Amino acid sequence: MFSLTKKLFTLEEANELLPYVREELSFLQEFKCSFYNLYQQREQVKKQQPTDDEELFSLECRLEFMEMEAQTRITRLISKGIQVKDVDIGLFDFPAIMNGEEVLLCWRAGETAITHYHGIHDGFAGRKRID
Repeated sequence: MFSLTKKLFTLEEANELLPYVREELSFLQEFKCSFYNLYQQREQVKKQQPTDDEELFSLECRLEFMEMEAQTRITRLISKGIQVKDVDIGLFDFPAIMNGEEVLLCWRAGETAITHYHGIHDGFAGRKRID
């Protein structure tokens, strides 16, 4: 059951979660490539005449399982209070309070630590450096 209370992070707490976020991001990005390749394989099997129903069924089951696996990983991140913004570029937000205002601590893949934030309605384009 989900809590109705929103998780708020300190900068230190959010930065402590980055190794976990990096690991999950790496998994999800590699997984997405594998999923796409398997999807393409399924599309080729569907075009064959006659269609190999057993192979098609096997591929569809594998795709469905992969989708569930990815969704489980994303749900786990979300349940920790982490906002998954974009898996392709590796963009994640962590709700926080700064100067009495709710903001999102913003991390993008390749950054060594969280050094930016933005307002909850500003998005990535509104990022500001944390003083």
